[in-house]
Amino acid sequence: MSDQIQFIVEKLNQEPFRKNYNLITFDSLESMQLLQLLSDVLGEIDPKHAVDIREELPEQTAKRMLSLLGILKYKPPGSLSDLSAFRQGLVTGSKPVIHPLLYWLLQRTNELKKRAYLARFLVKLEVPAEFLQDDTVADINKQYEELMEAFKNLHKECEQLKTSGLSTAEIRRDISAMEEEKDQLIKRVERLKKRVETVQNHQQMLEIARQLRLEKEREESLAQQKQEQKIQLFHGKQRLQRAQLQLKEMHHAVVDSKPESLMKKLEEEINSNSFLVTKKIPRELESKKNLVYFLQKVVAEPAMSQSDLNVLEIKINEVSTQVNQLVEKRMMKDEPTDSKFSLYRQQASIFSRKKEAKAEELQAAKEEMSSAEREMLQKTSQAQELEGADVLKGDEMKNYVNKLRSKNTLYKKKRLEIARITADYGILQRTEELLKQRHEAIQQQLQAIEDKKGVSGYSYTQEELERVSAVKSEMDEMKGRTLDNMSEMVKKLNAIVAEKKASLAPVIKELRQLRQKCRELTQECDEKKIQYDSCAAGLESNRSALEQEVKGLLEECAQEESNYHYVNCMKRNLEVQLQRAREEMKAYVSPDPQERRKAVREQYTRMILEQENLGKKLREKQKVVRESHGPNMKQMKMWQDFEQLMECKRACFQKQQNQTAIGQVIQEGGKDRLVL
Repeated sequence: MSDQIQFIVEKLNQEPFRKNYNLITFDSLESMQLLQLLSDVLGEIDPKHAVDIREELPEQTAKRMLSLLGILKYKPPGSLSDLSAFRQGLVTGSKPVIHPLLYWLLQRTNELKKRAYLARFLVKLEVPAEFLQDDTVADINKQYEELMEAFKNLHKECEQLKTSGLSTAEIRRDISAMEEEKDQLIKRVERLKKRVETVQNHQQMLEIARQLRLEKEREESLAQQKQEQKIQLFHGKQRLQRAQLQLKEMHHAVVDSKPESLMKKLEEEINSNSFLVTKKIPRELESKKNLVYFLQKVVAEPAMSQSDLNVLEIKINEVSTQVNQLVEKRMMKDEPTDSKFSLYRQQASIFSRKKEAKAEELQAAKEEMSSAEREMLQKTSQAQELEGADVLKGDEMKNYVNKLRSKNTLYKKKRLEIARITADYGILQRTEELLKQRHEAIQQQLQAIEDKKGVSGYSYTQEELERVSAVKSEMDEMKGRTLDNMSEMVKKLNAIVAEKKASLAPVIKELRQLRQKCRELTQECDEKKIQYDSCAAGLESNRSALEQEVKGLLEECAQEESNYHYVNCMKRNLEVQLQRAREEMKAYVSPDPQERRKAVREQYTRMILEQENLGKKLREKQKVVRESHGPNMKQMKMWQDFEQLMECKRACFQKQQNQTAIGQVIQEGGKDRLVL
């Protein structure tokens, strides 16, 4: 605590406080002085809080300080964790409350200044939901949030510029160096102008040089446009290659496949995409939203110390142990119906987890396929650029594709078999674990009953065997019904597929005609686009040259207009001044006294005389006041003494009257006693 007080005293004795405290004087400060000192420190952090606490109520002072401390994210020490006690100590100016607070504020003053400055613009105003129903209020609130985001970005850029290393001294040096270079260039241009003026036809040569410079600039712009068009042509070729490759793949898929396989493939793709859209992606999105919500909640809370983290870890461990105990108790219950449903629940959870895993694998495979396609396109373009590269063509390519297709079908069959075997293995393994756990529980119960009753437990074992056989028969019946339902469903699906196949046959025929027409229109569109691009490039180059010329002429015209208006205004001012001078001269030399009085010279002469007369009167009045100052002061002193004397007499008279009244009361009391 003494180290904190020493640090506080040192900081208060420095700029900008200059309190000149020592340990004794600081410790002897009263509560009001401590509160005023705290208000001064808060006013240094935020100028709005630089107020005199004697001019406001204690509740207002406490409310103002608590609001700023909340913005600065101050957390009271462990002994003052109770907010009501901390607020009470802040109102009364208690030293155990004020000293740690001053130590915390003075320790990080610059950081808190920055936080208080940002709080003025980033503390969001809470608008009630019923007010946001109004469109005007909602628009204003949206603009407010956009301005807040813009302020954040600008503040970040400002901080980056501050920390980038650029200083004003360096910028000034650069500016001075650039000005010196500018002066040197101006002098050099003047020397060259003088040298050129002696040459014949120098104006014509300057015009030719200007045209040469413009043509060079135009040549550079055309070269840049040519480079950009080359890049666009390269990208267009790449897009064309990708489109051709996709077209070939679609041709192969249409020629070598049947409507059944296409429908099956589309159904699989639709099922996978619907699973991703309806189940997997919403679940992931919900988890991400929950994570963002918890992170925002953590950020909004004040900073936590290591002790708080330890307390939270202890609570988490206690809750997790309670959850584990409840799970164990639930698993220890031996209820037949629950055991049946638990088996189905576990199998359903296993299938759902496998489904999610397969969906993730499918997503990863799609991403890998897209990356492989991009890499294949790059390799294809590189192979076409190289000369003498071996590329499969014609029948070789067809044979290679057929081999790949056969291997792909074989690979899919094997993969399905492996997946089915893996699923069966997982189900069997889980079933084995459940049966082992159940067998162990039954053995423990049986052993306990045998120890208690002293019997062998043969009937109980027989009942258990009968119950297991009954459950098995029920399961077999359920499996039979499931197989029947599945066979009926397969028949229905086959009928639906046949109907769809018959209805899609004319559509596919029309689709082929439309594809042919689409290719023709695409080719025509590409030709028209090439013509348009070439024409647009020529017109754009001509337009840019004309725009530059017009811009130069407009600037020259604006400069001449400004010069004309400036000269015209100067001319009018000079005419007005000349007219005033003529009128003044005419009035000054006029024989008429009335006209002469209107002259400015006469007016100023009269004003000077009036001021001189006024100065004489004031000097005379000053002289009279100086002469009468001594007697007047003496007379005022006498009147004050007389007033004190009369006041003393009045007090003596009142005192005498009081004593006389008391004596009369005493005498009357004595007479009454005598009468009694």
